[in-house]
Amino acid sequence: MKKFKLSVAVILALAAFMPLQSCIGSFALTNRVLSWNKQVGSKFVNELVFFAFWLLPVYEVTSVADLIVLNSIEFWSGNNPINQASTKVIESEEGKYYIACDEKGYSITAPDGNEVRLEFEPDNQTWSVISDNGTAYPFMTMIDDSHVKMICPDGDFRMVDLSEQGVMAYAGSCENYSQHL
Repeated sequence: MKKFKLSVAVILALAAFMPLQSCIGSFALTNRVLSWNKQVGSKFVNELVFFAFWLLPVYEVTSVADLIVLNSIEFWSGNNPINQASTKVIESEEGKYYIACDEKGYSITAPDGNEVRLEFEPDNQTWSVISDNGTAYPFMTMIDDSHVKMICPDGDFRMVDLSEQGVMAYAGSCENYSQHL
């Protein structure tokens, strides 16, 4: 009976907050959990994790947090705290590299101030380097769980097996190409 009363109280509280919400919001936290779930493994593993998160109630908690708190912050401030990019610092012999991650890819700033932008296009499963003028130069396309198409030094793309032998063969062909120049 207590669980029923708690459920009714939560539903009534959500109903009371609904008129205060004047935007749908991005539901960034819930979408981030769902995106992570899609990357866990095979479609069967992803489905099992999906059901487990409904039973645990991970999705319910993230949805309520988005609905009541995060979407309200997004409405009033224009920014959702979940969507803000995170920056990591990697120290090397050359100096500090700053790697900023956002929903589309990575921006890497070298110690000399030069920046490289890497973006992933989910529609065609391709990683690209983005130039200063915004032009995308693809360098890797995901084919399946064990193959990618990689750009070669001559500008052509080559199918690479995602195994130690496949990666070593690709690296060797790139070295051979550069030695013949």
